[in-house]
Amino acid sequence: MTWFSSTGRLGRQYVLELVHRMADEARLRFCKNPKRVLLLPPDITRAHCGAGWITEELYKVFSKKAEVHVIPTLGQHVPHTPEQNRKMFGSIPLDRIHAHDWRDGCKTIGELPAKFVKEASNGKANWSIPVSLNTFLLEGDWDLIINVGHVVPHEVLGFANHNKNYFIGLGGKPTICASHMMAACCGIENNLGCLVTPLRACYNKMEEDFLSKLPDVYFELTMAYDENGNLEHTGVFVGEDREVYMEAAKLSQKQNIKIVRPLQKVIAYMQPDEFQSTWVANKAIYRTRKAMQNGGELLIVAPGLKRFGEQPDVDALIRKYGYSGTENIMRLWKENSDLQDLTHGTAHLIHGSSEGRFHIIYVTDGLTPEEIEGVGYESRNLDETLRRYDLATLKNGYNTMPNGEVIYFINSPSTGLWSTRANMNPVE
Repeated sequence: MTWFSSTGRLGRQYVLELVHRMADEARLRFCKNPKRVLLLPPDITRAHCGAGWITEELYKVFSKKAEVHVIPTLGQHVPHTPEQNRKMFGSIPLDRIHAHDWRDGCKTIGELPAKFVKEASNGKANWSIPVSLNTFLLEGDWDLIINVGHVVPHEVLGFANHNKNYFIGLGGKPTICASHMMAACCGIENNLGCLVTPLRACYNKMEEDFLSKLPDVYFELTMAYDENGNLEHTGVFVGEDREVYMEAAKLSQKQNIKIVRPLQKVIAYMQPDEFQSTWVANKAIYRTRKAMQNGGELLIVAPGLKRFGEQPDVDALIRKYGYSGTENIMRLWKENSDLQDLTHGTAHLIHGSSEGRFHIIYVTDGLTPEEIEGVGYESRNLDETLRRYDLATLKNGYNTMPNGEVIYFINSPSTGLWSTRANMNPVE
């Protein structure tokens, strides 16, 4: 059930007041004087949603009387550096912030049967999904667990956050791999912007069967751009079950999906402190692919890019096989043991291809043109591009350049989804 919600233009101070309201409500519903509290925010790639300072406030509230720990829900992303933890979480002691280890820090407690997966995916996936989760989560004897996150369109689950925090954010390799491959088989275009995707249905069942006894609550955020192009909070939804997710996702569906005419040229800017691999920077592809015109150009300006994968073995996988389209990757998956072992990477290769429909051009100096072109993308010089397109003068949406060229600019595509009306999934 949803404990409470608030929508509108929500300033930082008001959001913090809602943090305190949730804390009071949690004490009433779960434990009057919690002794052990676990906070589960997203990682730094979603720092723009304010989850860092919200988590810091929660720490201040509960640490007066309780032992409070924080696990950023990394999934298989690179763990934060101490500097990143300080930047995101402020005054929280570094020894209370723990890195999720998706390989060696998890425990398998069961599985979702293949029969359920097959039914949920309409026969496109026919394997079970192991339930492998962070050991510290499972064995912590928590009085209260608080999930903090940004509900926004997502390529794997339709919308991010809610129980994604557990099954991907704190998931082990068996869960992450099986889940991503299932979603890829269902088709990224069929996932984007849907309230309940096949994988979300699986996660709902997994939460019901394996996590129903956790003393947990969700603090869900929605955001949208104001008239000045600044992101602001538009909703806070607090509660225990999937109802709170549905309310937040429905608002995000209204606010974060932009219907456009087919786009010929898109410039997407990926902030350097958040997007340092194509694994995360490829959100520029996922969130615009339903809007791109056949033969169009997507320029991904990613000055912070340093690598392809978040982990060395996934980076090597991307360099070896490249983003070569669904048909080719599915064929290679059946023939190669490394693709079968790292199926979340295999799914990523599928998601990151335009299927030959439009040009994907990375604009960066962090990887060489040879490296970019070696994985199937095109490359363009960063300095030359920034001289041609002064990002400081561009507004979100359509811009006409001095030479008459029309481009569509998106500052951080991870905050939304763009689609033509013909390509948009029916509103559920």
